[in-house]
Amino acid sequence: MKKHNILLLAMILLSSIGFAGPKPVKKVTISFAVEANCGDCKNRIENALDKKGVYKAIFNLDSKILTVTYDPRKLEEIQLHNMVAMVGHDTEKVKASNVVYESLPDCCKYRQDDDEWGPGKH
Repeated sequence: MKKHNILLLAMILLSSIGFAGPKPVKKVTISFAVEANCGDCKNRIENALDKKGVYKAIFNLDSKILTVTYDPRKLEEIQLHNMVAMVGHDTEKVKASNVVYESLPDCCKYRQDDDEWGPGKH
């Protein structure tokens, strides 16, 4: 009889585990600074983050702050910085390569050492 009760209890416990269902998706929202100048930059930055694991990416051009909601089980924060840098925009943690930066349209170049005048001083 005791064996029967233990078996019954084990079956109840196992069946209750099956009804727990999948864990809810975890979302984290972070914000960080990104260098940019214009609406084309905004679109480029937001499109760079249009990837699996990113739920929302909004770049505020006035404050130069990017706010990203993502799944930390699929992406690490540094990967978000790298994705932005890969399209030519420096973040507070990752600098874009000079090759990619130089391929940006002139209106999108933000580095002060662009030329002897600097951006926006012509």
